[in-house]
Amino acid sequence: MKCMQSKLHINGYDYDVILKPHENLREVLRRIGFKGVKKSCDVGGCGVCTVLLDGRPVYSCCTFAAWAEGKQITTVEGLASPEELDLIQRNFVEKGASQCGFCTPGLVLVAEALLKRNPQPSEAEVRREIAGNICRCTGYVKVVDAILAASKKR
Repeated sequence: MKCMQSKLHINGYDYDVILKPHENLREVLRRIGFKGVKKSCDVGGCGVCTVLLDGRPVYSCCTFAAWAEGKQITTVEGLASPEELDLIQRNFVEKGASQCGFCTPGLVLVAEALLKRNPQPSEAEVRREIAGNICRCTGYVKVVDAILAASKKR
C-alpha cells in the first residue's frame, strides 16, 4: 500500500497530510484533530460525520480523502471564531436544539449549507434538508426551530 502526500484546505487553512489508500475524509480530519467530525455508522446512513465540501454537505465517511484535494472543506470547528459561536450554533444553544450533542455538528453544517443556498427556507424545506441526519434525542422540533430562527436573523 502506497501512501500519498496531499494538501487539504480545511476551515481556511492548508494542511499537508499523508493519505493512506482508500482512507476516508472523516478518518483524516479526526487524525488532524477535528473532533467535531463524529464517527458512527461508516456507511453514510446517519449524517453525524457531515462536513461541507465546497459548501455542499457530504458524509465524510463515504468520501475518499483524496477526492477532497483542491476543495474547500468546512467542519463545524470552522464556523465559529474562538470568541463567538456562529449564528446557527448560537440558535441551537438558545432553542435547546441539542441534547446529547452527538448529531449536532452534522445538523449545524447541513443548516449552514441550506441557509447559504436559501436564506429564508420554509419549515418543510428545513425538514427535507435535515432528513439525512439522524438524531435520536430531540425529535427534531427544536432543531427546526433553531434553523428557522437563524434564518430570520440573517
